[in-house]
Amino acid sequence: MTNFETWHRRHIKIIDDGLDRALRRLDLDRKGLGPLGEAMRYSLLGGGKRLRPLLALAAAEAVGGQARAALPLALAVEMIHAYSLIHDDLPAMDDDDLRRGRPTCHKVFGEGPAILAGDALLTLAFATLAGRDPGRAGSAAAWLARGAGAGGMVGGQLLDLALEKRAGPATAGEVRAMEELKTGALMAAALAGGACLAGGDRADLGRLWRLGLDLGLAFQIRDDLLNLSGDPTLTGKAVGSDAARGKVTLPALLGSAAAEKELKSLNRKIMAQLEVFQARGLRLAGLIAALDERQS
Repeated sequence: MTNFETWHRRHIKIIDDGLDRALRRLDLDRKGLGPLGEAMRYSLLGGGKRLRPLLALAAAEAVGGQARAALPLALAVEMIHAYSLIHDDLPAMDDDDLRRGRPTCHKVFGEGPAILAGDALLTLAFATLAGRDPGRAGSAAAWLARGAGAGGMVGGQLLDLALEKRAGPATAGEVRAMEELKTGALMAAALAGGACLAGGDRADLGRLWRLGLDLGLAFQIRDDLLNLSGDPTLTGKAVGSDAARGKVTLPALLGSAAAEKELKSLNRKIMAQLEVFQARGLRLAGLIAALDERQS
């Protein structure tokens, strides 16, 4: 096993253990809120790549800090990601029945409890982050709010809905801008926020934010390509489900070959951006390279 694989496995366990502890500390069963806790646990601990928290930990190392310094941000960003998926799957949004090969949260617990589970995970994220050094935690929270809020992920979700409902065709530029917000902004927040908790300087945080926006676009292009031709037993979704729903994606607009070409160009740009971090950024580079090779 390589050094990166060892690091990857060890830190996924650290993240999963931290998420489990955060839910247990809520003690919702004792408060008569067991069903809410079950819905939160179902979505937060139901699998996933743990990509965003791993980005936060690797970014902490890239700026010369320790991965563990960024753990509160790593846990918080995964909670926000889980909440966003619960809401994204709702009938009013993407209306999905499956997530990671399992029934979506609202299919198991009902729409009302699913919405509330998402709300609870969002607020738990900032409570988890707030327990650290007030100065750095406050700055990291600002990065997280920037990436998750109206000018980031939430705004990107609105643009996505608007593009689906619009009568006229979307442009590739509009889709790129939407994906940077919808997917990239939370990745940018994970990178910049994790580096912030580890003592990164303003220049490094800005670099990591911009890298995260590019990474989000690359990640989404890969997702969209997999939706067209991937293995549904690996992706957890039916092949062609985006096209059947009329979702606007770059592969749909440009064709798969052109989208693949843009993806390769983005990945070269991202790796060039990482060079400034030299050896400290090797784990971050390994994590990003693994994303480009994924099949799910």
